[in-house]
Amino acid sequence: MSDYNQFEDFDPETLAIRAGFERSQNGEHSEPIYLTSSYLFDSAEDAAARFNGEKSGPVYARYTNPTVDLFERRLAALERGDGAVATASGMSAILSTCMALLSSGDEVICSKDVFGSTTGLFSKYLAKFGIKTHFVGLADINAWRAACNSNTRLLYLETPSNPLCRVADLNAFGELAREFKAKLVVDNCFCTPALQRPLEHGADLVIHSATKYLDGQGRCLGGAVVGSRADMEEVRAFLRTCGPTMSAFNAWVFLKGLETLSLRMSRHSENALALALWLQEQPEVEHVNYAGLPEHPGYELASKQQSAFGGVLSFTVKGGREAAWACINGIKWLSITANLGDAKTTIVHPATTTHGRLSDQERGEAGITDNLIRVSVGLESINDIQTDLRRGLSCILAE
Repeated sequence: MSDYNQFEDFDPETLAIRAGFERSQNGEHSEPIYLTSSYLFDSAEDAAARFNGEKSGPVYARYTNPTVDLFERRLAALERGDGAVATASGMSAILSTCMALLSSGDEVICSKDVFGSTTGLFSKYLAKFGIKTHFVGLADINAWRAACNSNTRLLYLETPSNPLCRVADLNAFGELAREFKAKLVVDNCFCTPALQRPLEHGADLVIHSATKYLDGQGRCLGGAVVGSRADMEEVRAFLRTCGPTMSAFNAWVFLKGLETLSLRMSRHSENALALALWLQEQPEVEHVNYAGLPEHPGYELASKQQSAFGGVLSFTVKGGREAAWACINGIKWLSITANLGDAKTTIVHPATTTHGRLSDQERGEAGITDNLIRVSVGLESINDIQTDLRRGLSCILAE
């Protein structure tokens, strides 16, 4: 449990609103935004003490800002971590974690079922620094074990995965990581701590793209990593030197987003389940991927690890890319965008967008087919969402 806040015994809904905030002498009720690049010191001695860590207090906004610090404290409390480090984006959170904890010669085991840019980071850029990554199927833990060796330092996965909603057994992966003295890193973007807390199931670090559900309205870019105090010190040291920093304004927006996170995730999950069940009945739909469906292979596991099933699903249509594009182009008001976690429902074709930079082989191994469509189900009326998707599906030409 984080010692960053005074609300450790409170429920998540309260933590999301109250954790970490201490009013200043001005008595403000809403969290302030500290829009400053630097800070004044009382004396040369005070400046020296803050710079060398002998005295607490902000030093320079690249790595210390009261608004960003409050967001970190609140997210750490929600995830039940010792601390958090906020970054400029979700991808910079992954990069910061890897650069802080890995060295040349280390090896990573990564799920094939991850966001396309995550695959690119590991396979292209970390490889330049002598870090080798093995990509294996998410559900095949025996393949993970076979890929592990004495050089393995990180196991990296998403659960549920993007965009096929595959589910990993976090407790089993945590045990595997400990067996090989590696760290289990889990991208919790799809669930957020409102639905799932990986640290309670054996994970060592949790990654977030705050851009998604933590914001909830598609306004700002941001990311975060949550974990132990020792690991967070290493990640923050990288942030201090290299500067993939979250802005104070974005941190303030995310703080406001956290206040409604539990309510939003409940509605997202409710709408997504209703849409998944409806899609199964549509003649143009071949298959629906959503862990909340009892026939989904990860249903029982997700039921144990998650309090609900989240707001993202995907489905395949009968036909190839032309059919998928016809469906997407046929909608009237759903948002065609690659972002997810928004109050507005979004729809996208993963094979040519989020996973478009992968090779044909990589997409095939990840299950990203040309007839696959991903929907991030928003907070609108489920009847209206279904009506617009029905409009799109009706544009698919009969075989």
